[in-house]
Formats: sequence, structure tokens, C-alpha cells
Amino acid sequence: MMSFLPYFSAETWTLLALLITLIVVYGYWPYGVFTKMGIPGPKPLPYFGTMLEYKKNIILNGELFDAVSVAEDDTWRRIRSVLSPSFTSGRLKEMFGIMKQHSANLLNGMKKQADKDQTIEVKEFFGPYSMDVVTSTAFSVDIDSLNNPSDPFVSNVKKMFKFNLFNPLFLLICETTHRHKSRVDFLQMMIDSQKGSDTKTGGEQTKGLTDHEILSQAVIFIFGGYETSSTTMSFLAYNLATNPHTMTKLQEEIDTVFPNKAPIQYEALMQMDYLDCVLNESLRLYPIAPRLERVAKKTVEINGIVIPKDCVVLVPTWTLHRDPEIWSDPEEFKPERFSKENKESIDPNTYMPFGAGPRNCIGMRFALIMIKLAMVEILQSFTFSVCDETEVRRSPEQTEYDIIKHQYLFQHGQHLF
Repeated sequence: MMSFLPYFSAETWTLLALLITLIVVYGYWPYGVFTKMGIPGPKPLPYFGTMLEYKKNIILNGELFDAVSVAEDDTWRRIRSVLSPSFTSGRLKEMFGIMKQHSANLLNGMKKQADKDQTIEVKEFFGPYSMDVVTSTAFSVDIDSLNNPSDPFVSNVKKMFKFNLFNPLFLLICETTHRHKSRVDFLQMMIDSQKGSDTKTGGEQTKGLTDHEILSQAVIFIFGGYETSSTTMSFLAYNLATNPHTMTKLQEEIDTVFPNKAPIQYEALMQMDYLDCVLNESLRLYPIAPRLERVAKKTVEINGIVIPKDCVVLVPTWTLHRDPEIWSDPEEFKPERFSKENKESIDPNTYMPFGAGPRNCIGMRFALIMIKLAMVEILQSFTFSVCDETEVRRSPEQTEYDIIKHQYLFQHGQHLF
């Protein structure tokens, strides 16, 4: 080794040392932002940061980058302005009849399975119900996926994160844009936004939606309406099964509002206070998104911490909803937290299952109506109870990372009437 050293000049050694230093600094420097800001967290590795601790097998989908939940600035405002009219109270009331058709199919399917005196995996029923409601209201496509699980539309939706521009689902959307038949679904509304106006000014989209933006909204409607709603319903069923006193109280409210299994009416459903409490508490324990992300548009200082422009700020919804400094007995299921007497004392920035601010979930009210309708109709005829396959208590880590995939079971209970 010593005989090797003289072959290099002092300048060469200096440059080599400088190069090694730069390599080391480059490996650490990008990951020192939080340390400089005084924010504690996992120690990053050179070049890798904390990437090795992330959940694996996450797939990024190019078809989603124009979705209303992802778009930014003027593009987001334009897309949101086109979509917002579809989620007004009047529009949702019009869709309620369609939802009732599919909730009836859901109840019939559950009755057939329950009559066999077997346990029921609720996600296998809530998933098709959510799928049918979304496809009917968004695309005017009636599938009955509970009885037709091999339907091509259903199969392609389940492959959503693998499709490309030649996927049959995209071809269906493209083909529909060339039809002249007017419909009242989300897709037709987006197509209509392209008509009768000059949508281009200096190469920038100013009105309506582009073809790719329509595709992005279609994809996010399916994903957001299907998977998240069915998962929320599954956790709600779990919470009711493990808290029978709450379920009994909810059924009493249902019997009062809709006596003798009366048909569900939109206005009455929206006035059910305890149902709201139960659903809100379930969403507190199992929020749709365990975390929210925002990007700082300018450098700001909050509580002595400087957040630089373009820094991604993560809001840990799961942790926030279970913070003992905010919620008493945070791990317990207590719907009374959201009663009229207590709800006013809840800081809205501590409870955000659908996000917060102008970029909150645009389909929030749609999802809540769909969930409430199904749950009320089910609880008119059945009770939820745990069975041998039910995992009664889950670890926070397992729930946070598998919140979408995990499925709970309920067992056929007694008829109420």
C-alpha cells in the first residue's frame, strides 16, 4: 500500500479527498431537512433516506395525475368547478333512488347467505354494492356485480392500476364521448363541459375537461367510491358487532324513524342524529386515509418551525384521531363524542376523515349517503355479531397499513321483527 501512494501527487489526493467528501455530503444532505428544522423522526440512510421503511408494492398510475385529488392550482380549480355541481344536495337526492335499487340487491344477497346459517364476509357484499352504486351514478352502467362478479367492467376495474390507454375501460369512456345520447351521470356531465366553448387559450386549458382529465376523474370516482366506501362499511360493521349496546341504540333510532321496516326516505335519513354519531366515530377510529399530504406554497413558520416552500407536509390522520391529548379514551368506540352537545367542542382540525379545507374529498356527501342507506336497511332486518374468524382487536400498525385490504366478518343474527 505504501508503495502505491507515491504514484499520486498531492493535488490528486486533494481532489480525491474532495470527491469522497462530496459523495458523502450528497448522500446525507438531502435528508437533513427535518433535522435542521428540529423535527424528530427516523434516522435516514445515505442515498436511501427512510425509503426502506415505506410500504412496498406501491404502484404509481399515470392515469391519475389529472384527478381532482391530485391536480394543482388553476388546473385543480377548473376541474373542481366542473365536478362540484354533481354533488349538490339536489343532485344527490336524484341519485338516492338509484342507490336504493342497489341497497335492495345488497340486502337480498345477504339474506340468501344468512339463511344458510353461515358466517358472512361483509366486504364481499359491501364491495359489489359500492361498485354498483358508483358505476350506475358515474357511467349509467348497471352491472349487479354481486351476482355477476365476472362482468368485464368489474374485472377491468379490479385491474385498475395496471391498465393503459388501450384498456377496455378507457375504450368504453372514449367511445362514450362520441355518442350523442344525453345522460345525467358524472361522465356525461364531464363530456358536456367540453362542448360549446373554446377550451384552449394560448395552449392552456381554461374551461371544461380534456379527454385525459375525464379519464382521470373516471378512475378516481371508481377507486374513491368503491374501495374506500366498502372498507368504511366493513369497519362500521365491525364496530357495531364489537359494541352491541351501540348497535341496539342505533336500531332503536332506526325503528323510530322508519317504523315497521318502512322504506328509507332521503330527508329522514339525513336527520338521523345517532346514525351520524356512530358513523363519525367509526371514521375517527378508522379514517379513510391514514394520512393527508399538502405542499407548502410559500415558506412559513409554525410554532418556531420553518417550513420551506414546496416542502411536503404530512398530516397523520390516524395518529391525530387517536391522540390522548385530544380524545379521552381514544381507543374506545364512543359515538357520543359526536352528539350535538359535544360536537361543538371538537376542533375541526383534529378530525378530518375526508380531509380539510377547500381540497377536502369532493365526494364526501355522496359516500356518506351510500353508507348510511345500506347500514339502515341492513339493521332493519339483522344484527351484527362477531364470529370465530373475527379479529376482535387489531394492532394500530396492522390497521394503518392494511386498512383497505383487511376484511371483517359478521354472523347472521336474529330478525328484528
